[in-house]
Amino acid sequence: MSKAKVPARRPIVSPVDDAADLPPRWQGRPWRPLLISGVVIAAILASGLAISDALQSSRPSALAACITSTQTGTHTFIGPQPICIVPTRTYQATVNTTKGPITIQLYPQVAPVTVNNFIVLALDGYYNGMLWTTQDWVVQSGDPTGDGRGGPGYNLPSEPNTSPAWGIGAVGMARPLGSPVNGSQFFIQRAAWPGTGPTTVYNRFGTVIQGLGAAQLLTAPTDRITSITIQVG
Repeated sequence: MSKAKVPARRPIVSPVDDAADLPPRWQGRPWRPLLISGVVIAAILASGLAISDALQSSRPSALAACITSTQTGTHTFIGPQPICIVPTRTYQATVNTTKGPITIQLYPQVAPVTVNNFIVLALDGYYNGMLWTTQDWVVQSGDPTGDGRGGPGYNLPSEPNTSPAWGIGAVGMARPLGSPVNGSQFFIQRAAWPGTGPTTVYNRFGTVIQGLGAAQLLTAPTDRITSITIQVG
């Protein structure tokens, strides 16, 4: 009569066996690797929070109250942006492009509504990724549709001014013939204005003070705005 085979039993691994695989100085204290792992994970999480805080702090504290009006679509709003700037302060915008940064001195004293509108949209990331359209004498961006007719769902009031004069580096808002000033499309003059110059109000709201060479290099349809940062003085 043959004996029934008893299934082989797997050995029970005791905590001592696990500890035997640890370095000699940790044997008897198997909790130490777990503690170190926990410290490392906590450090990684803390660094992630620090990076997040740094990204959020890129908005100047003076513009903390700048929020958009109610959004009705991806790039459209119910109406003009609420006023949040102080015309007596100085503002600069650095338009980062695929050809390099372009720094613009803004003019809240002569075009407060336009400057405020540009700043709020820029802080909201409205312009990020938008293409440039180009001609020999001008480059233009801010059209979410890409067909030259897009905008944020509202127009801007005319803000006429005679100083500073138009010229290379001047920044204004697009305005189709016979239409109001566009709410988001802006342009940079990079050569002499054809003919006798502008014949209507284009809300001259800034001047390029650095990076005009980058503006000269912009070409369509490949170049884009990567981001816009605002500095307050």
